[in-house]
Amino acid sequence: QVRLLESGGGWVQTGGYLRLSCARSGGEDRNYAMGWFRQAPGKEREFVAAISRGRTNRYYGDFVKGRFTISRDNDKNTMELEMSSLTPEDTAVYYCAAAVALGVPTAVHEYDYWGQGTQVTVSS
Repeated sequence: QVRLLESGGGWVQTGGYLRLSCARSGGEDRNYAMGWFRQAPGKEREFVAAISRGRTNRYYGDFVKGRFTISRDNDKNTMELEMSSLTPEDTAVYYCAAAVALGVPTAVHEYDYWGQGTQVTVSS
């Protein structure tokens, strides 16, 4: 059973910076693509960023516009999302997800495992 645990959420002012982390445990050594999604109150879960197992391919949601950077450490089974120039529109619960995939999925239904989420709040 794969388990994902997010950390690093919190409160920050507009223009601020946060770094989210996701630790993966359990499961077999497969080709896990990893991704971040977010969900604001009353809205659907939204794709933020994803990275292939080999770290060669990264994709970002259109709203990111160069502000976020996704990375992973396969030796430690961890993934990070560095977020800068945050705005109140970035306020949401951020979820770590893993997909048994060779590519880089960007849709919610393509992911097999999910963390519990970490709250990010950006104040104006």
